[in-house]
Amino acid sequence: MPDKLQHIDTWVFDLDNTLYPASTHLFPQIDKRMKAFISNALKMSLDDAFKLQKQYYWTYGTTLRGLMLNHNIAPDAFIDYVHDIDHSVVAADPRLDTVLARLPGRKLIYTNGSERHAINVMDRLGVTRHFGDIFDIRASSYIPKPDPAAYADLIARHGIDPKRAIMFEDIHRNLKPASDLGMTTVWVKHAENPAKPDEDLSHCHFITDDMIDWLEKAAT
Repeated sequence: MPDKLQHIDTWVFDLDNTLYPASTHLFPQIDKRMKAFISNALKMSLDDAFKLQKQYYWTYGTTLRGLMLNHNIAPDAFIDYVHDIDHSVVAADPRLDTVLARLPGRKLIYTNGSERHAINVMDRLGVTRHFGDIFDIRASSYIPKPDPAAYADLIARHGIDPKRAIMFEDIHRNLKPASDLGMTTVWVKHAENPAKPDEDLSHCHFITDDMIDWLEKAAT
């Protein structure tokens, strides 16, 4: 373990497009079901539903938050519908399993999705045994990343010392509150979530397009 990571005792992982690679194409299933849910619930075309979905995502952090605040949508109905997907596209990942076993300290999942979805993904990957808990959107009272209040809840609930924690996330703006709290941050970048040319990435202490490779080097 490099000296700069020797102090880490809590490893916090985002789920979608982070714990598994974006190339798995699991999240597009969720994206499609969000659009269908909005179209049915608000009686609008799929095109208009898609526009609203993305508008709320960028404005509120999650589409769900926008639907709750503006349309009084019941969150559990939305969550259960959009995560009713085919998880079989996620394959077992022995490399991830091996490197997680080598990391000292506890591992947590922090996701804007649901606990059930996280469990399904971890089971498919074959890494469930490594994670002590899941902090999902229900645990955060439906307040999504990157709202700082959700990070405060995460830290309080799990007794995390931010200065001894590291967070992995594919959406770099979701790392800003973690960095502000004192966490070490790793941006797992991919083609679907690029940074704009003029964006400040100083809150991303490490940047990688291959999280497992990064972890393997960190664990040596």
